[in-house]
Amino acid sequence: MKKLLATMGAGVLVLAAGAALAGDKTPAVVFDMGGKFDKSFNQGVYDGVERFRKETGIKYREFEVKNPTQREQAVRKMAQRGSDPVLGVGFAQASAIEKGAKAFPKTRFAIIDMVVNQPNVSSIVFKEQEGSFLVGILAAMASKTGKVGFVGGMDIPLIRRFECGYYHGVKHANGSATVYANMAGTTPAAWSDPTKGAELAKSQFDRGADVVFAAAGSTGLGALQSAKDNGKYAIGVDSNQNYLHPGTMLTSMLKRVDVAAYNTFKSANDGSWKPGIQVLGLKEGGIDWALDEHNKNLITPAMKTAVDQAKADIIAGKIKVHDYMSDNKCPK
Repeated sequence: MKKLLATMGAGVLVLAAGAALAGDKTPAVVFDMGGKFDKSFNQGVYDGVERFRKETGIKYREFEVKNPTQREQAVRKMAQRGSDPVLGVGFAQASAIEKGAKAFPKTRFAIIDMVVNQPNVSSIVFKEQEGSFLVGILAAMASKTGKVGFVGGMDIPLIRRFECGYYHGVKHANGSATVYANMAGTTPAAWSDPTKGAELAKSQFDRGADVVFAAAGSTGLGALQSAKDNGKYAIGVDSNQNYLHPGTMLTSMLKRVDVAAYNTFKSANDGSWKPGIQVLGLKEGGIDWALDEHNKNLITPAMKTAVDQAKADIIAGKIKVHDYMSDNKCPK
């Protein structure tokens, strides 16, 4: 135990390069399982805090959680060392952030992907179902077999929200389409198993799917690789992953955790930080889909028109995408 605490103490002292300004409190980020270079969720947060560092020159503390027991210790250590704000990445850090907020009421905390109702916590959540609906439309229109797939990470309501939005987007574009769905597991290890992701995608391809949407952290990288290896299409998630396999990456569902992380540090620094709940969807610019030089030749004018119309209709309230987390159901 002493060895673990010593390791933790060393870990939270890691500071991103940059000049600390006299009198400034050092912000901190606690990345979750999968690591800050997972090319997906955590990396999006890393990109956001790095943007803040580069713009301001203010360094930040960071820690990458390797196992669940480290979350609470890392958050507490950050607060003890005077970090402010302390940003927790991912729903699984809710308990750690809540305990930290209660123990350090004068420190500002933030969490992405979960709500913590404390007066010194900013909770940032997203309408993942809206972006998943859009990429579902693209999947259905790109598919030649009428069969598409979904590979999720840990089987939790949040990932079911992605799956459900995707399902209804597919059905919006093609009511007779088939949607296969598999989850990588029921423990945090489900976020960091690319081999499992590849196996699940391959099993869907073997059943006739020719597009797969992966919402699984670094596990999803295996699904994207499998699509390339099998000559199928893949859809990335959270960060823009189109660059990973140009030619087989149909698009990526963007969840702007980079913006959330950047704004958390920036608002704390400029005095505009506020506690409470922020809900970011298409209307707020927190969710979108990626079109760039890597996939522009895969998106036909008809596909773009359809997805742009759906996006406008969702923002206008003409299309209401079911939120799985509202009732833990996905009407089919």
